Formats: sequence, C-alpha cells, structure tokens
Amino acid sequence: MSERVCVVGSINIDLVVVADRLPRPGETVLGGRLSVHDGGKGANQAVAAARAGAMVSIIGAVGHDEHGRRALAALEAEGIDISGVRQLDGEPTGVAMIAVGPRGENQIVVAPGANAAFTLDDADLARITGSRVLLTNHEVPNDVIVPALRAASEAGVQSILNPAPARGLSAEVLRLGPILTPNEHELVVAIGNDETEAALDELTARHGGPIIVTQGPAGALLAEDDGHEHFAGYPAPEVVDTTGAGDTFNGVLATWLAGGASLGEAIVAANAAASLSVGTAGAREGMPRRSAIEERIGS
Repeated sequence: MSERVCVVGSINIDLVVVADRLPRPGETVLGGRLSVHDGGKGANQAVAAARAGAMVSIIGAVGHDEHGRRALAALEAEGIDISGVRQLDGEPTGVAMIAVGPRGENQIVVAPGANAAFTLDDADLARITGSRVLLTNHEVPNDVIVPALRAASEAGVQSILNPAPARGLSAEVLRLGPILTPNEHELVVAIGNDETEAALDELTARHGGPIIVTQGPAGALLAEDDGHEHFAGYPAPEVVDTTGAGDTFNGVLATWLAGGASLGEAIVAANAAASLSVGTAGAREGMPRRSAIEERIGS
C-alpha cells in the first residue's frame, strides 16, 4: 500500500448531547440522552484516512484510564498502527464535550489532558520521515507540531496542518510550508484579520504552501501564489451531525495525496467524503470507505 500517512494529533473520547437548539451564553438547554463516541481530531483524521485506504500510523498520547484503553482499541480495530501512542501516568485521556443542534451544527469544549503533555522522540521522527504525508492539527502543542513539520520538510514528506482549533500561526510554521486547511473562522484567527478575503490574501503572501479554505457544503477554496480556485461541494444526502466533517476532509485529502493524486483531485475526493460523513451521529460513525467515496465522485 503506497498511501502511507502519519498523523500527529489528539486522541479523545467525545461526550455528545443532542438538543433542540444550542444554548446561548449562560443558558441551560435540556437535551436528549448522552452518547459516548471515540474522537479527537488526530484520531478522527487517522480513521478517515484508514477507511479511505491508507496505511496509517498515529503519534499521540492517552492516559492510563478506561477512556485511553477504549480509544486505543478503537484505533486498532481500524487497522491503524498505534505503536507511536504513549500512555501517560498522571494525565487523563482527552475529553470533548459536544452539544449538537437540530441541523447538525455543534458546540465543542475540549479538555486536552494527555494530548498537551507529550513530545516527539527519535522513533516518532522516523515514523514521520518514513511516510508519504504527515497530517497534524492544533489539538496538540506547537512544541509537537513544529518538530513534526520540520522533520517532514527536511525529508521531503508532504505535510498538512489543519489549524483547528483556531489560533495564530507562527512564522516558523509558515516558513515550513505545509498545506493549510482552515475553515473560514480559523483563517481569520490565524492571520488576525476579520476580513476573510483580506486574511486569505495576506496568509497566501506570507505562507510557503497552498491554503485550502473549507466551506462546509459550499466546498473548498484553494489559494496559491498564482490565484484562487473554487471546488464545489457535494450535497449531503442527510445532515445529522457535522462534528467529523472537517476531520474526514483532512484524512481523505492526505490519503489521496499519499497515493499520488494532484491537489485538485484530492480536494474533490475530500469534499465528496465530507458530504457523506454528516449523515450519522458521531464524529466517526459516518466516515465513508474508499468505495463509497469513489462512487460519490463518479455519480
């Protein structure tokens, strides 16, 4: 299998409540039954890539607790190499608390736990340099992200940074030139400019690599030095929960690139996969297999 993807990112357990509407600040809204799902942006992206056909390894951390054991078992069941995941003493496994509204929109608060308490070692760097694509995100510290991107850059490995949750991007990250995949909110936070188009122009001028702005059902906008190109989204057959759509996009994007697809081809596949992912409750439950993605692209 040529699509070797290394994910450096978070591993969480998601606690999800569906409600008739999302609460405003200071308000309590009664919801439905609590459900527990496997999550974390890193783990979700790894699952999306594995289901899309990649050989995936993940680097991250969990606690010595029931949540951690559950999370690792779920990743192993997807055929993901978890030898780069450490179980930390004194740190709990990360937990995300998610409220989901009637149209699948969500609010998420994350307690990072072990995700914020690990660093990379030589074995991790070897996993990164032995892959074809590195995929990472902002649910782990910059002290993890920057060495991972640097190792990939020095080895000629394509890298993708999903800058979520939203925060500023350092000059070092921009210099290393990963593909960036912000949504529109993450874009304006990353550059510190409230105007989306101006923020994109400024980030394009400062960044060494392509920028893909994900736009939900509208698709994605690719920005490079020579201009912008819009890739239309696919209509979702049904929208139940949008929690894992961005992670699906990133995991499938990485898989297609690792298999030698062009960036445009990879964006089309990622858009198709994201549209399929929102039809089931939970971040991973709707993530499609490769056959479904290919069928969606061809339909």
